[in-house]
Amino acid sequence: MPMITPFLWFNDKAEEAATFYVSVFKGGKIQMVSRYTEAGPGPVGSVMTVEFKILGQTFTALNGGPVFRFNESVSFVVRCKTQREVDYYWKKMSSGGGRTSQCGWLKDKYGVSWQIVPTALLDLLLGKKHDPVRAARVMSAMMQMTKLDLKKLLQAAALQR
Repeated sequence: MPMITPFLWFNDKAEEAATFYVSVFKGGKIQMVSRYTEAGPGPVGSVMTVEFKILGQTFTALNGGPVFRFNESVSFVVRCKTQREVDYYWKKMSSGGGRTSQCGWLKDKYGVSWQIVPTALLDLLLGKKHDPVRAARVMSAMMQMTKLDLKKLLQAAALQR
């Protein structure tokens, strides 16, 4: 078990959400489901927690009731090597009632925030030979996007000064 495990509080959709996540991320797996007992507070036999693993990271989802809601102050970054990966995760994670936002951010249908980001973006912004003028062009291009477009980001980086 990793020393740090993200713990996600759902009203009553922990198992549904975990099943969705393991279907989106290839190789994902539900590892364990625990159920409420007579001790409560949930109905006896209903799902309490679901432990699942995606991309090597273990998560725990809890059916804790409507006390808390997700917000953008916490998000998960999905680093994508290609535009095809960006397109895949963007479509899957925003489907079924998810909401897209600016700069590669979206909320899935459960309200969890994700950033779908090409790995090249960090190099374009901060690369080994940091170029603040290039970084500004890339940042300006990114700020105009909802889903990140690697080709347009690379074009912005390549513009002559």
